[in-house]
Amino acid sequence: MGNSPSKDAPINSSVTPTTTGGVSLDTEDGDDPSSSGCSGISAKQQQLLQQQHRHERQHHQQYQRSFDKSPQSLQGSQVYATTFDEILSSSSVTANASPSVKRATSSTSKKHYRRLVTAAKASAPAVDTTPPITITAASSAPTPEGGSVRTDTLATSMAALSLSSVSTTGSMSQASSSSSPGSSPSSLEEDLKNASGTPKKSSRNSMINDYIRRLMAVKSKSYASRPFCLSNAEISTICQAATSVFMAQPVFLELGTPVKVVGDVHGQFGDLMKIFDLCGMPPKSNYLFLGDYVDRGKQSLETIMLLLCLKIRYPENVFLLRGNHECASVTKVYGFYDECKRRSSVKVWKSIVDVFNTLPIAATIGGKIFCVHGGLSPSLKSMDDIQTIQRPTDIPDTGLISDLLWSDPDQNVRQWGDNDRGVSYCFGASVVDRFCKSFGFDLICRGHMVVEDGYEFFDRRKLVTVFSAPNYCGEFGNWGAVMSVTKDLLCSFDLIKPKAKKKDIQGSKRM
Repeated sequence: MGNSPSKDAPINSSVTPTTTGGVSLDTEDGDDPSSSGCSGISAKQQQLLQQQHRHERQHHQQYQRSFDKSPQSLQGSQVYATTFDEILSSSSVTANASPSVKRATSSTSKKHYRRLVTAAKASAPAVDTTPPITITAASSAPTPEGGSVRTDTLATSMAALSLSSVSTTGSMSQASSSSSPGSSPSSLEEDLKNASGTPKKSSRNSMINDYIRRLMAVKSKSYASRPFCLSNAEISTICQAATSVFMAQPVFLELGTPVKVVGDVHGQFGDLMKIFDLCGMPPKSNYLFLGDYVDRGKQSLETIMLLLCLKIRYPENVFLLRGNHECASVTKVYGFYDECKRRSSVKVWKSIVDVFNTLPIAATIGGKIFCVHGGLSPSLKSMDDIQTIQRPTDIPDTGLISDLLWSDPDQNVRQWGDNDRGVSYCFGASVVDRFCKSFGFDLICRGHMVVEDGYEFFDRRKLVTVFSAPNYCGEFGNWGAVMSVTKDLLCSFDLIKPKAKKKDIQGSKRM
């Protein structure tokens, strides 16, 4: 854990410019997106955060009246099947119903947060419940003009660390690290056509493959105004199967490499499909998603159901962490509840919320990268604190789970400070330093925050924010990013360019 002199030495934030594909990346501090975490938050990032908070306030006001009335009490018992085959063999599928809505945790002010908590609590009963990675080089290779994807590569040196000591088995099946984005979709098609195994397993795989085909056929946003492509009974079957898979795996995942790390998606189903086109479909590529699959986007149902189907089909290749939006009260405010009610049913929403309550909270990659949706917590004293979290569980108002899903890094905070979201805390660079040194991590990877370039470093590159929803909510103009971790713990970022806004397109036509 390290008394190595290099362990406490600051990582050099300067990056040697290199050339890839004939295009060089300017790495001066003012331009390198990865350097913004080294000298405070830029004016552009401050503007982006203010825009995010303003958008959340406006969105909250839209739903404020609905909480003047008592929200519908959620009744029903939790049903868990031990195996997927038991679900298939049952004469009738019992939908998972959310045990309760204990509290609300998604507003941008403490006043609104207290208002939601009071309304939600009144509606329902309580729930039962070695050396560091050193950045040595960076490069950018934009596609030809008009392209939508570029790749930023951050080579990470495992100096003096035997690669044989890095776990590459963990709980993750090894995917081919040499698979190309172009070949992966065809590999998926072959897999969908040739589901192998025992008769029962083949039957299960065949059914899930059919669901995946139908979901992937939804390629237009126009589907967001249509009834959902899966029936209520099919959704209920998927939810129960996914619950069984999640409960069979630990709440704190220890993953091997290689793996692709995906940040917030927020119902932007078309962009999720772009990610799979770029990085490859499971099982050719392993994935760790950091949470926030629903809300705000127009196709949250397609997004979460495809991810759950992929989790069932490839349980050792696809891993889904819980985000702060995987919560009953939050989805009631930010759109997922309304989408379910409009396109499917409230019963479907309850079933999916029950799955949310079983999602894992955090993960490690190769024993060196700590992954979580939000950030750190003053309540986190040992990794056992995460490993002993009992599921199913809602997200409490305060405490360890709330902090891991809600907290944010802040350059202006030394230790711990108030969070403008009205929930949890902000933490400073010294907290990150102490955490990494105490637990032997070289990097913290989290989502939860819109960043202009799709990824952004903090505290001399000991923490990185990954956000995978380009042009968030159709108005932020940000890039989307996916972090790829190789077997040697080399990190690179695949970036997805945001689409031009309609106003920009119209303006260019006039010119």
